[in-house]
Amino acid sequence: MSLKLRDLIRKVRACKTAAEERAVIAKESAMIRTAIREEQSHFRHRNVAKLLFMHMLGYPTHFGQLECMKLIASPHFPEKRIGYLGMMLLLSEEADVLMLSTNALKNDLTSSNRFVSGLALCAIGNLATADMSRDLAPEVDKHLKSSQPYLRKKACLAMARCLTKCPEMVEDFVDRVVTLLKDRSHGVLISVIQLMTQVLIVEQKSVLENPDYEDDYGTPCQDAFVKLVPSLVKLMRNVTGGGYAANDAGGATDIFLQVHILALLRLLGAGNEQASEEMNDVLAQVATNTETSKNAGNAILYECVQTIMAVEADDGLRVLAVNILGRFLLNRDNNIRYVALNTLSKCVVDEKNRRAEDDLVATGDDDESANNAASALQKHRTTIVDCLKDPDVTIRQRALELIYHLVNSENVESLTAELLNYLVLCPRDHRGDICTRVLRVVEKYSPNDRWRVDTLITMLTIAGRETSRQVQSASIIYISRASEDLRAYATHKLIKAIRDDDGSQRGLLVVGVWCIGEYGDLLLSPYSNNEESFSAIDTNSILETLEEVIGRHTCTEDIKRVALTAFTKLSERFANSGDTATLGKLQELVKKNSKSQTLELQLRSCEYDALINAMKGIKVASAPASDDIFGATAGGDETLSEAVIAAAKEALARMPVVDLRVMNRQKSSAYADDDMIGGLDTKPAAPAQKKNDDLLDLEDIFGGGAPAAPQPAASSNDALTNGSAPAPAPASDMDLLSDIFSAPAATPAAPATGMSMNGGASYDPFGSMPSSQPQQPPSNPLDAFAPTPTPAPLPTTTAPAPAVDDIFGAPAPAPAPKQNPVVQGPSHEGLSIEFECTKPEALSRAKSTLIAKFKNSNSAAIHGLSLQVAVPKYVTLEMKPPSSTTVAPSGGNSSAQVTQSITVTNTKLGQKNLMLKVKLGFTLNGAKVEHMATVSGFPAGEY
Repeated sequence: MSLKLRDLIRKVRACKTAAEERAVIAKESAMIRTAIREEQSHFRHRNVAKLLFMHMLGYPTHFGQLECMKLIASPHFPEKRIGYLGMMLLLSEEADVLMLSTNALKNDLTSSNRFVSGLALCAIGNLATADMSRDLAPEVDKHLKSSQPYLRKKACLAMARCLTKCPEMVEDFVDRVVTLLKDRSHGVLISVIQLMTQVLIVEQKSVLENPDYEDDYGTPCQDAFVKLVPSLVKLMRNVTGGGYAANDAGGATDIFLQVHILALLRLLGAGNEQASEEMNDVLAQVATNTETSKNAGNAILYECVQTIMAVEADDGLRVLAVNILGRFLLNRDNNIRYVALNTLSKCVVDEKNRRAEDDLVATGDDDESANNAASALQKHRTTIVDCLKDPDVTIRQRALELIYHLVNSENVESLTAELLNYLVLCPRDHRGDICTRVLRVVEKYSPNDRWRVDTLITMLTIAGRETSRQVQSASIIYISRASEDLRAYATHKLIKAIRDDDGSQRGLLVVGVWCIGEYGDLLLSPYSNNEESFSAIDTNSILETLEEVIGRHTCTEDIKRVALTAFTKLSERFANSGDTATLGKLQELVKKNSKSQTLELQLRSCEYDALINAMKGIKVASAPASDDIFGATAGGDETLSEAVIAAAKEALARMPVVDLRVMNRQKSSAYADDDMIGGLDTKPAAPAQKKNDDLLDLEDIFGGGAPAAPQPAASSNDALTNGSAPAPAPASDMDLLSDIFSAPAATPAAPATGMSMNGGASYDPFGSMPSSQPQQPPSNPLDAFAPTPTPAPLPTTTAPAPAVDDIFGAPAPAPAPKQNPVVQGPSHEGLSIEFECTKPEALSRAKSTLIAKFKNSNSAAIHGLSLQVAVPKYVTLEMKPPSSTTVAPSGGNSSAQVTQSITVTNTKLGQKNLMLKVKLGFTLNGAKVEHMATVSGFPAGEY
């Protein structure tokens, strides 16, 4: 006999183990299957109710789907109600049996019983597929005109589902929606506003997914609903002013209706200045008159702030919204504080995106608006910083994100100190990211070099274990580029930090050991300034510190490699100290790894030992003459020449200062986005002096001081014509090392001259004929240090040099046409761009035309192609529309190529290089794709 629902619930609750529960459910499921098979119609509603309970427990109930369809067709309301409930819970949109309910739903929609029609409308609102929506939309539309508010509000929700599944039907129901907005029923108003919101979301989604949608179909809903903004504003005033008889909860009138209206206004005012202006007053009224003592008022204010930030509101309204979020930060409820921090961060990101879009459409930035928003945000800086001390880790993380965006040249010292304090408390997993952000802040807004070095050393002391190689390298480069006084200060401070460390801060050890090796001689003298003073350190103490570092069991291989280099450098730094014991100990420490199992340490040890001996002027002999790296014979030490000694000392000299212009060009692509978009700084960072250029600060890659690339050197043919040899290349450290180890250095390409350089070999004007007598290495390795004889200078003549073709007596061919340079652009999702650079005739030299050529390597066509280009301030831009917005698959067919012409004028030609930032947008296989990239590499001095 079939159990009642209450009996099944009682038996399940009485089970003590999961196995007992599964046994009870399995037994009851078998009985339900038997009843279904035997067509026990009088127990059908009870069986479906029990299946609903099993479904809630997570057991399979698919075998009861047809029973729900049978209950829907029942003439009795209780069974019909259980059937609809089972259909909405046990079935999904993908269920095939759902199509069987279309006729039953149509019949119920025409029922005279409003509760039966209400059940059908609820089912449509939850489960309707695209086919069902097309079939049942006319019946749903009839209920939108019903005289009963009960059916009208359910019909609005059902219609929202239908229009979501079939966006093409939106235009047919716009007028009906406009009429319902005048309804006096509270439930109908909320439902119709939700319907309008859903319709706008569907329309905007269609436009985003298919850029041609707006050209083909337009935006009828957006155009029709924008005209209703005054009506919505009036309705909002009535609700907030107490003139609307509705629910009053938490000190606010009709909370849900206000929230839905604000969400709808947000969609209508985005990008529409006229509509935004009409709603500014009511938004200010809601923001100032809403009670904030309870969560109901806070919910309305939160929605109001989101609307203000989304629409084209005036500056005062945006400042008011930021101040509301600032009040949220003072709330004791952690949820409200979290929401406020999250929203403030979103406001900063939206402001950056707004600036980026203004740059792309070449409309300019609203600097005054940005400054007002930044000033309002900076007023709550203290409250935001206090959130870093909150026990809740999620609030600390959101506050950290926000503080990073708040840093500018005025508050960089205080906010960086807060970031370092948080670095002590934050989880270790987050420290690496925070260190990278601190580095970016220090590079961009550092007030002076000493503060920058102090901050980086403090960061390494706190989180050296988690710092990346990028942070370590940047710290080393900043110290190496500093003055001699600052180098001494940094080295003294680093060796003190190394002594206090327990060996766990790997990044601190790498930077500290490197600086001790490079500037160890500065530690021999005391140092003092207005704030700190350090006493002189003797050579033995320095070596003891380094020995202690590499003697720990936690010392890694990279620290040992740096320490080995430091020992070698210190042997040259302490050479004039007169302490022979220290110098001997240094060489012993270098030799210590000559038999290391690590190949890198073994190789360095042997090579560094040879360098130290070469610097001392000692040529070490080994058993076989071939093993002697200096080519000496066995039988004792010999003295090297002064050239070898000088080369060894030069190899161990201080590292040359890094050229930041080269590094900036290498890192421009990684940091271009931040420099173009910028932050909400109320005051731009003061430009640093040339000798203190930031490591990764691009100084605004479009407007900064990056010089143009130097002009190419004269070719060998020019040297031949003018009778002058090219300037000799500067000495290379690689050549010095080659000389020290008696390895023949790489021979640079000899300049083309008019006489033989290889013992009478014939001169080849094309440089393709090999010399008849290749140069042999010297038999004695010491001969490698002998000066190379300088060839006699070429005789100058005033007669013009004959053409190359005249040498062979053949007529010179016609010159080949000049090829236009091609710069490769970005490539993303199978779409690639290249820019062909041309110079229009009879125009200014600064004006150029770039032909963008699009190629599609996908098997499917690309639709809705959109290219947006941003240029620096010193470049003007004119763009023509593309030849087509559809890029067919190329497949080797040049006719499938789409082009677009771009005219640029570089007003600082020869001083600054041309650079573009492009934003691609297209649709591939129904998915919207966007990509941003920076394009450089245009020929310097020409474009």
